[in-house]
Amino acid sequence: MKRNILLPFDGSTNAIAALQQAIILAKALDEEVILLNVQPTFHTAHTKLFFNENEIHEYQLQLCQETADPAIQILKDSGASFEVRLRVGVPKDIIVQEASREGEDGVRLIVMGSRGLNPIIGAFLGTTSYGVLQEAPCPVLIVPYRETEEPEAGPQLP
Repeated sequence: MKRNILLPFDGSTNAIAALQQAIILAKALDEEVILLNVQPTFHTAHTKLFFNENEIHEYQLQLCQETADPAIQILKDSGASFEVRLRVGVPKDIIVQEASREGEDGVRLIVMGSRGLNPIIGAFLGTTSYGVLQEAPCPVLIVPYRETEEPEAGPQLP
């Protein structure tokens, strides 16, 4: 049976909104949130001229920790069960791989923000969320970020 909720997390406000939804679902289903941070490879001709593999790996770990720390604190405060994973590669591909890999049946659900940290791409969905929607082996919940925290006023009772 599929279990656990995969949460790709890049530190954006949309990712934090998705984190809050993932916590609610994980607690309701008594499952674990898998917090996934994907870092770029940094394997370019220029990078290799100035940095060795160990330095690049240390930098990727530093970026992951800086990105994941706020989410980890939110998860700890919520009391939800969670696991943190660092991967390197193309985010869409890694997210789909992780969703497929988790046990024989994969994860129950991917919960992710509608747009990440790249403000240039996409007005509604970013390239990563759109790609994951197209290739995911399980349902994907795209959580939009709402700038207003106040709920809309409903009908007034006399």
